[in-house]
Amino acid sequence: MYLRSILNFYVSSSIHVALTVVSLAIITMLNFEISIDFNLCLFVFLGAITGYNIVKYVGIAGLHHLSLTKNLRLIQVFSFLIFLALLYVLFQLSWNVIIFSALMGLVTLLYILPFFGGGRNLRALAGVKIYVIAFVWSGVTVLLPLIGKTELMQWDVLLEFIQRFLFVFALTLPFEIRDLKFDMANLKTVAQVFGVRKAKIIGVLIILAIILLEFVKVESTIRSLISLILISVLLSILIIKSRIRQTKYYSSLWVEGIPILWCLLLLAMQFIYL
Repeated sequence: MYLRSILNFYVSSSIHVALTVVSLAIITMLNFEISIDFNLCLFVFLGAITGYNIVKYVGIAGLHHLSLTKNLRLIQVFSFLIFLALLYVLFQLSWNVIIFSALMGLVTLLYILPFFGGGRNLRALAGVKIYVIAFVWSGVTVLLPLIGKTELMQWDVLLEFIQRFLFVFALTLPFEIRDLKFDMANLKTVAQVFGVRKAKIIGVLIILAIILLEFVKVESTIRSLISLILISVLLSILIIKSRIRQTKYYSSLWVEGIPILWCLLLLAMQFIYL
């Protein structure tokens, strides 16, 4: 009972997705062999919780502020405390990081606020949702960790960004398959446009492309390649097994947890292999 409540809060409050985002940022640091910046990791973690909870709950809170469930009120208080911590950590970072983060934050606001004609946001534009998510995640987990640490305008950084964009795209497909019964037809998600079977094929082909891109890098380590292949196989299996009627935590816990496993695997190989 209590364990289930804790698990529900862990997922609903976006702690899990925040750990996923941080894991991808650490993977970038390990791939480029730079020291792990714990201040930046904390900032990414706090920022991910803040951003995702705004996206998920601001509209709900506005409509039902007088009749919020106990769990949602708890998430609101938690999110506010996280936001205060985010402001504190923000001023421990360089201006370049702050400016880039502000740009990513702006894209997030465009995702939820009605800036476009007809009161629409980026999320409501046909076929755009998955690309916005992949772009923001790639920016935060590839470019942000490398700012001030290495030259951004280089071949391997470009390939890492493309790989991460494709990886997040593939990672999102089980969610799109799950949400087929909820999403409005005008969203034109990949699963809506191509159907479940073709969406799975697209996902597996994208993962294959990610692996092939690793061989084009100028400097790629054997541990990066091996960990990428293992995680790619796992993600492919989970995409293939995705169904419209999924168990409660299939996508939100197990699929979304793949980058966490990837990060742990890479860290373990860092110590074991070399």
